[in-house]
Amino acid sequence: MLIDGAWVAGSGGRLEVDNPADESVIATIPEATAEDAIAALEAARRAQPGWAALPAVARGTAVNALAREVEARSEDLARLITLEQGKPIGQARGEVSAVLMFLRHAASGARRIEGDIVASDLPNEEIHVRRHPHGVVVALTAWNYPAALCARKLGPALVTGNTFVLLGHEITPLSGLFICGLAEKAGIPKGVINAVTGRGAVAGQAMVESRLSDLVTMTGSTRAGKQIYRTGAETMKVVRLELGGKAPFIVMEDADIDKAVEAAVVARYTNCGQICTCNERMYLHRAIRDEFLDKFVSRSKALTIGDPMADPDIGPKVSRIEVDKIAQMVRTAKAEGAEVLLDGGPLTDGAYEKGYWYAPTVLSVGDNTSSLIQNEVFGPVVPAMTFDSFEEVVELANDSPYGLSAYLFTRDYRRIARAPYALKFGEIYLNRANGEQVQGFHTGWKESGLGGEDGKYGFDGYLRKQTTYHNWG
Repeated sequence: MLIDGAWVAGSGGRLEVDNPADESVIATIPEATAEDAIAALEAARRAQPGWAALPAVARGTAVNALAREVEARSEDLARLITLEQGKPIGQARGEVSAVLMFLRHAASGARRIEGDIVASDLPNEEIHVRRHPHGVVVALTAWNYPAALCARKLGPALVTGNTFVLLGHEITPLSGLFICGLAEKAGIPKGVINAVTGRGAVAGQAMVESRLSDLVTMTGSTRAGKQIYRTGAETMKVVRLELGGKAPFIVMEDADIDKAVEAAVVARYTNCGQICTCNERMYLHRAIRDEFLDKFVSRSKALTIGDPMADPDIGPKVSRIEVDKIAQMVRTAKAEGAEVLLDGGPLTDGAYEKGYWYAPTVLSVGDNTSSLIQNEVFGPVVPAMTFDSFEEVVELANDSPYGLSAYLFTRDYRRIARAPYALKFGEIYLNRANGEQVQGFHTGWKESGLGGEDGKYGFDGYLRKQTTYHNWG
């Protein structure tokens, strides 16, 4: 682990990291104890005043230097992502590109840390509202994009004057460690960036509980996010959560069907369906249902599955637990009466004897209460349901505890204009596949989280406001 500029083994045991494609052990990592986690917080706390005292542009320059170091090792990082997470190497290279964009976009914000001067009700007085760093930021990242999620939080945290402690998911800890380990080469002082490894229930819990941490930013499951929210409340800690999603993919009768099908394939199967903004449930207008499903199932069958280093369309799931989870979800949906349109299921023979493989699976359901409609799958399985009107499908789409992302395909501008008001989601994709941009704002509604990342609004979340009353009378 990286604590106060030094690589340390910690005081706990070791955890194995395996390759999802063949189940081979590729590394062992320290299993941080609560004491290890607190040591990382203490290092970050010591370094924070000096880091915050630097001009913001100097902090931005340092983050740009870190981006250059990552770029110089971009292929190494991409291969590491594939080895520990399983995504095809082409998609891993795309993730590295996202790392560079997150870091460089954050660095560009160094000259945009702004406050306000507000008129006072009193004579000879001004009201100044300033922005300051929170202090020590704890970042808890999910296993689906271990490098990009690290950079998404690291860049704005550092540029705004905070110091940083990363706890990557224990399944995929290596990519985040790799990025943090380049801090010294980038000229970033020791203690500004720290990275611990281990289990969230131990190291993560200790850091969320501790008064040494000031802001916790977490990407992960809704279940884990609720626990962090409860724990952080004990010290009134600032908590920013990007949690699960159950995105509706709505196709109206006037949509460009071929474009919608292609977007649905990309939005369901990229990274083996392991994206929080994925196409999780398809709502198809009755007039185009059969045509859409014929084309979607045909495209799903044609996708290649295999060794992620050979860059297929779909690589393995991240773990055996994930394969078993979605297999059980499909069994439950079948028992509830779902019609199977494409029964891919787990792959276990021949080239798939080792690894965690699941082939595209498509089902038709008749009721919005179906477990497959209501529960996040996070894999290459998608249910489809028929509707008859825009008003009906809006009600169906909003009937979910999640509110992260939604899709709508239509040529009717009236529906396009109504969609942001009708659909209760933090992110809406109109006539396109998923893929947020760094200058946007990635945020969830309802049980999909609070706060958000990216753009000026995400950047501002790493700053807190202070008001001073300047009276010269």
